[in-house]
Amino acid sequence: MTSAVFSLFITGFVLALDRQLLKLLFGEVEPDVMDACVTYLRISAYSYPALAVYNGGAAMYRSQGKTHVTMYLSLASNGINVAGNAIGVFLLHAGVTGVAYPSLIARIFSAAVITWLCFQKGNVVWLEKRHIFFWDKAMIRRILGIAVPNGIESGLFQLAKVALSSITALFGTVQIAANGVAQSFWSVAALMGTTMGLAFVTVTGQCVGAGDKEAAEYYMRKLLKLTFVSSIIWNGLILAVMPLVLKGYALSVEAAGLVVGLVMSHNLFNAVCFPLSGALSNGLRAAGDVKFTMYVSLLSTVAGRVVFSVIFAVWMNLGVMGVALAMCLDWGIRAVLFWIRFVKGSWKKFRVI
Repeated sequence: MTSAVFSLFITGFVLALDRQLLKLLFGEVEPDVMDACVTYLRISAYSYPALAVYNGGAAMYRSQGKTHVTMYLSLASNGINVAGNAIGVFLLHAGVTGVAYPSLIARIFSAAVITWLCFQKGNVVWLEKRHIFFWDKAMIRRILGIAVPNGIESGLFQLAKVALSSITALFGTVQIAANGVAQSFWSVAALMGTTMGLAFVTVTGQCVGAGDKEAAEYYMRKLLKLTFVSSIIWNGLILAVMPLVLKGYALSVEAAGLVVGLVMSHNLFNAVCFPLSGALSNGLRAAGDVKFTMYVSLLSTVAGRVVFSVIFAVWMNLGVMGVALAMCLDWGIRAVLFWIRFVKGSWKKFRVI
């Protein structure tokens, strides 16, 4: 209920200030481009409540260890989205609306299905109608104590991405093209750490919920070792297939060489630092240590990623490689601070419920 209410406020805010928000974040663009952006943003905003409800239900299933359910639902939802995009763009020639509406439909579908599943009494935990609109002030305060720091952290990260996009736009087309292609590889490389991060949330949450902090530490260490091994193998595989995949892009020799450098630097730090900066931080959050992770993320994102992107990319004239190095520095700062926090055991002092 809390997620749905907050999402309704955000939807109203975006619909009321759509054009102003886009101008604030991206500056002045061509009028036809801005019109298309506004259209897409408004249609997307209608899906925020559905997205909030789905994320709540999906988290409920993951906390029970039933991640296969969310996987199948995600496959179905993405299938609807991809098929809808193909119909909207190639058959109906609907332009940006042909891309936006399938996403809206897919999110509504996911929200409806996960809500129906959450009412099934065969689950370890299930929803009941009488509890959805029940106002428990103390419980909601505890929920927001976890959600607000996480929201601030995620919001800052997204704002940093917008700022870094503006920095990247300062460089020539070769670097912009190389950065765009490299980000495709980065997204795939991040999958392993993200996946293991969900495992940290589920396992740590169950152990801490049962009051067994020692078991939580034991499994976090075990998961961390597994994350390191799997991340190293996964990032190595991506580097191995990169030359073959690059042949499918129409890139100049200079741009292709830059992509190789960007992906190599990213994957090295992704394998070494991200298990600590990403996956382990999810374990700390699951234990209730959300304010510390938020403060560290604020420090590393602003001081590490944004400031050093300007220093490396602009002042030292390293271009997009400087932005990538600043990102790696961000991960390094988080990795060190989260590991110290974990070893000291300060995260064990929190009690969420």
